[in-house]
Amino acid sequence: SIPPRGTAEKLPRLVCCFPNELRLCPDLEQAWHAWYSGPKLAEMMTHPLFLSGQRYRASGLDQRVIYLAAWVVESPAAFETPQYRASWGFADWAPHITDWSRNLFRGPESDVSDLLDVPSDGALYVAAFDGVPDTEAPQRLEDLRAKRPDVLWMPVVGLDRSCPAIGLRRLAAGAEAAPLPDTLAAGIRQTVYTPITPRRRAA
Repeated sequence: SIPPRGTAEKLPRLVCCFPNELRLCPDLEQAWHAWYSGPKLAEMMTHPLFLSGQRYRASGLDQRVIYLAAWVVESPAAFETPQYRASWGFADWAPHITDWSRNLFRGPESDVSDLLDVPSDGALYVAAFDGVPDTEAPQRLEDLRAKRPDVLWMPVVGLDRSCPAIGLRRLAAGAEAAPLPDTLAAGIRQTVYTPITPRRRAA
């Protein structure tokens, strides 16, 4: 059964990242953002166990992955509820999404929504282990936690598991992302994202 919202205070919060790319003409792209940033984002916040969500667009460093959505959930069961399953997908936009993935990462015990709440003049630094072998990821994660404690480092724990770990850090207005040391950066895609939407929170 699904626990009531807010009862799992001592359990790790989970961050789900949906990176995606799409190829649309300008008119269609505007309509896509209106749908995803409006009714779709609002609908997701009505689903059990979803705490918050926000969308971002690549604006600095490695910009190969253009769009990112980051959701904070209370439990992996968030992706198994009838409400989520009934609404999962990109609806009429599915043919235009050229590459996407869903990865669930284990965060700290507290709700990390505030850490990922990027204001319109701020940014989100993302360090994704896209090219790091699974066998190397745990040690790299440990080393980066020691070298860069300013970044929230999280291992993958569910869904597609296409990225072994990720690091996230909110940047204040005008702040620049400090790249990782060359000795630890191999295979890690570092991107700066700016927000497309405010962070929506569950009622």
